[in-house]
Amino acid sequence: MVLAAAFAGAVPVPAEAETLVKVGWCARTVSAAAAPFAIATKLGWFAKDGLKIELAPLPGSTDCVKLVATGDLPYSLPSVEPLAIIRPQGVKAKVFYTAYQGNIYGIAVPEESPVKSFADLKGKNIGLISMASGGLIIARALAATNGMDPDKDVNLVVAGEGAQTAALLRSKQVDALSQFDTQYAMVENAGVKLRMLDTKDIDRYPSNGFIALEATLQKRRPEAVALAQGYARGTVFAMANPEAAVRILYEVFPQTKPTGKDEATAIRDDVKTLEARARNWRLERGGVTRWGESSVENYAAYAEFMLKWGVIKEKVAATDLVTNDLVGDINKFDAAAIAAEAKAYR
Repeated sequence: MVLAAAFAGAVPVPAEAETLVKVGWCARTVSAAAAPFAIATKLGWFAKDGLKIELAPLPGSTDCVKLVATGDLPYSLPSVEPLAIIRPQGVKAKVFYTAYQGNIYGIAVPEESPVKSFADLKGKNIGLISMASGGLIIARALAATNGMDPDKDVNLVVAGEGAQTAALLRSKQVDALSQFDTQYAMVENAGVKLRMLDTKDIDRYPSNGFIALEATLQKRRPEAVALAQGYARGTVFAMANPEAAVRILYEVFPQTKPTGKDEATAIRDDVKTLEARARNWRLERGGVTRWGESSVENYAAYAEFMLKWGVIKEKVAATDLVTNDLVGDINKFDAAAIAAEAKAYR
């Protein structure tokens, strides 16, 4: 173990003193994208702040937002669209850490598909991971921007995740996918090469972030900061050494280790999946400089887009969706030291 610098100042907390905190993970499959949680767990970054983080896999972002709204979960990591929909109904929740600065969603088709643009998908089947996924909202918005009636002109169907999705593409039961970066990597790992359609209308918008009720952020601010800081540290580590990140993922979340593959193939495939997500972890994707920072300008532009194309029915101010109040405290760590230690990790 070579993380002395990163551990500097840490005060071990007895396991029995750790507080269990459940976090909504907005897909049924815990994938390589969860590596930051695994790394922060393995290296004791959550534990030093007295936290034991448990991921709660859910069908999609809509459920992630609903369970935070009802108080069943204190935190979750959804895309912002369901929050923008529910906020006008009086749900006082906000994004306090933008995790995916770029838009992880988009439309993919098999590489050999005759479909060249979204307009070619009229009357076609578009596969989602679930009807609670943000991919549903994105597909409906893109149908509207292409002059279609989302209720009549495209068929939005559940195609599941990973290998299940790949099988439906091979059998041509679905023509296209409205899923997200890591799912697309998993489909390719299952043997189906994909081609992304041009979705420039949404590419510049942010995706998922940690959300919580405003009351939770007031009452449990140190806990929220510790959760997000551990995740940020894990993100820096994973980007610096993806292979080590995947090995740690398998150790902390054994269910993520693929069966039916030799270890070298499994690690190669999951590094590919992790790197698909890492492209949207990068701060430059959102034009920000601090981990978790939310670009109010980008969220405002996305809220206008969602209102224009009927995703939301009422105007929502970006400042009602995001807060940067915790970002200064979240960034009180040495990212360069963690990156250096990650590269030396064996």
